[in-house]
Amino acid sequence: MATTIKPTAPGTASAAAQSYTGPLIIIGSLYFIYGFFTWINGTLIPYLKIACELESDFQAYLVATAFFIAYTVMAIPSFYVLRATGYKKGMALGLFIMAVGAVLFIPAAQDRNFNLFLVGLFIIGSGMALLQTASNPYVAIIGPPESAASRISLMGIANKGAGILGGLIFGSLMLGDADQIVARIADSDPAARLVELNNLAGRIVTPYAIMAGLLVLLAIAILFSSLPDLKDEGADVAGAPAKTGKTSVLQFPHLVLGVLAIFLYVGVEVIAGDTIISYGSSLGIELSVARYFTQATLACMIIGYLVGVAAIPKYIAQEKALAICATIGVVFSILAVLTTGFVSVAFIALLGLANSLMWPAIFPLAIQGLGRFTKIGSALLIMAIAGGAILPLVYGGLSDLWGNTRLAYVIMIPCYAFILYYAVKGYKAGWKA
Repeated sequence: MATTIKPTAPGTASAAAQSYTGPLIIIGSLYFIYGFFTWINGTLIPYLKIACELESDFQAYLVATAFFIAYTVMAIPSFYVLRATGYKKGMALGLFIMAVGAVLFIPAAQDRNFNLFLVGLFIIGSGMALLQTASNPYVAIIGPPESAASRISLMGIANKGAGILGGLIFGSLMLGDADQIVARIADSDPAARLVELNNLAGRIVTPYAIMAGLLVLLAIAILFSSLPDLKDEGADVAGAPAKTGKTSVLQFPHLVLGVLAIFLYVGVEVIAGDTIISYGSSLGIELSVARYFTQATLACMIIGYLVGVAAIPKYIAQEKALAICATIGVVFSILAVLTTGFVSVAFIALLGLANSLMWPAIFPLAIQGLGRFTKIGSALLIMAIAGGAILPLVYGGLSDLWGNTRLAYVIMIPCYAFILYYAVKGYKAGWKA
């Protein structure tokens, strides 16, 4: 029988922190996995553009689309899977699904088949949708609601730390000598060109085979761990009575607006992290240098998370922190468009500060007061991660249409503006005074 985790009253926060340290460490390892797989996409985009001879930015950003669209397709099915299996077995299943997607990278690399790469990315994203549908409410539920953003920030540090590590490893492996490879390809005959491209594509085989094996081992470890399961039907996990009188999750306006806020936030976060390498390259910066730019964005996010852990809720409420981050996002987006060269790249990287506390704040604000609708509400928020599939593709389309990779960043300004609205007013929509 699953162990029941009840919402923690604010007065018992210190006892709860001690009781759930073990589970949080386990969940933190899953956030590490999310970060590693999510943020190597920034390296995969320019890598696959070379290895698979892609013709446009729009086509290259299908890498992000295939990965993140899985959240839209699989979030609601994930809700039903979790209802049948519970959180613990659902997490293990998600890891197994990710392993299958990682294995597909092997034949995709051997054939330099871009479509098969996209299928593998979709399957990995599907596994992560299941994992995140389980783990995000888990972190929000096991302590007092006013400090949920702080706990999620801790998970974010694990996530972005893994992203930095993954980017450094894969950037060195796949893009370390990319400039020389591009030059050799341009000057070679068709036979030599094919050899170069096959050798480049083959670099990804061993890493993904290793990752698939590790995912299977972690799934087994989760199954046999002491991680308690969650039951949230009896009370509202966000601290208000579960008997809301609502008959549908869509009757919570603050959740519906939160779903849109998550959609826009993930979109701008992925644009900032996954396009910055290609953007730097378009400015004439060598790939051997530009491959570090995503790590700069993630480092800024970690700084923001550390501030969140220290300041929320002791010095600032999570909705106030969200408003500050959204304002920073608007300002830095405008400056990225108005400036040029390394300065413009720096403002894109600094958007990591703006993005850092958005998920930790939006998610708990959006599920507050949902009661028995918490799981399906969480699934809808996970679906909204599709913003990472749609908005980078729009950015790529605008970049191709306008022939200007810098001007295309204008798409981020209204996104941050809406998030600012949610932080100031939207999160209270539907709540009685």
